[in-house]
Amino acid sequence: MSKTGKSHPRHAERCEAFCLLFEQIFQKESIETLLKDAQDARDLTIGPYAAQVAKGVNEHMEEIDGHIEKHLRGWRKNRISKVALTIMRICVYEMLYEKDVPVSVSINEAVEIAKEYATPADGSYVNGVLGAVAKSLRSEG
Repeated sequence: MSKTGKSHPRHAERCEAFCLLFEQIFQKESIETLLKDAQDARDLTIGPYAAQVAKGVNEHMEEIDGHIEKHLRGWRKNRISKVALTIMRICVYEMLYEKDVPVSVSINEAVEIAKEYATPADGSYVNGVLGAVAKSLRSEG
């Protein structure tokens, strides 16, 4: 929420991207199909940033998951919640490919989305993993 009490448009679009990517885990459909189905079924337009993020995560998922897996500390990707994994995928995508989004903003957004869609513990877990990914990316680049 902004200081005016209105939700930031990018936050809403990140939530849309989260829903699309989370649904894809279970539906096994292409992102394009899910985008079309979402628009048809809900009679709404998915925002351009949400579509860009969902498509980008889908396109670069192997690379994104590699960054996440390196920093799971005692866990394997298939053992963490699908909600937390999806949220982290969006954030790592933004770190790697959305250079106009500050890393701190992306991590904060991921934590906020985790608070909305996951358990209370997931927010701090997501923050820890994403902080480690960000630190690693800074040292690489």
